[in-house]
Amino acid sequence: MPRPVARSRRIAADLERRITAGEWIPGDQLPSRADLGRFYGVHEQTIRLAVNLLLGRGLLESKGRRFRLEVAHAPVVRTMTDPDEPWPYTAELAASGTTAASDEIADRLDINPGIRVRWETEERADAAGRSAMVVTTWWRGRRRRHSSYLADVDAVFIDGEQAAALRLPVDTVALRVVRTRLDEDGVPTETADMILPRDRWRVRLK
Repeated sequence: MPRPVARSRRIAADLERRITAGEWIPGDQLPSRADLGRFYGVHEQTIRLAVNLLLGRGLLESKGRRFRLEVAHAPVVRTMTDPDEPWPYTAELAASGTTAASDEIADRLDINPGIRVRWETEERADAAGRSAMVVTTWWRGRRRRHSSYLADVDAVFIDGEQAAALRLPVDTVALRVVRTRLDEDGVPTETADMILPRDRWRVRLK
């Protein structure tokens, strides 16, 4: 019998065909994973593999606590040139707290590892209300004004919380903009990880 991975790829291709043919249009809710499993005569885990392929390619979105499946709207691809500019659309504070600075965060803030720092995670949506990025910021003491910033770009695998916010599978590869704000003396005031889905963003730093 075909392996589950091979089956899942065939099912993903058929779901994509049905979406392209207009059986479901953007915003439509797909049958549940259990119903799709019965339709294709396979275990629900095989459907999960197929769905993850389509989630990763941006054809489907997973919404709500029950992770219902919807056909995704075509993403609006934005270009980031200045990671320090104010976000023009809605943003929601998802979580905040204090923690001991890891080696990486300590290095970015120019402090000793283990020193307590504050942090917060913000979820930002685009003009249509769809998830655009997740930003986690760390700083020590009170937040201070900055006069400049540094920014680097790399790629990361997103974790569970980021995946839920961005409606992507866990371990999807995303862009990460590491932004560190500096005061007038060049001392770091805060540092942030800006996680950007690759299908929704281009990055062209000045």
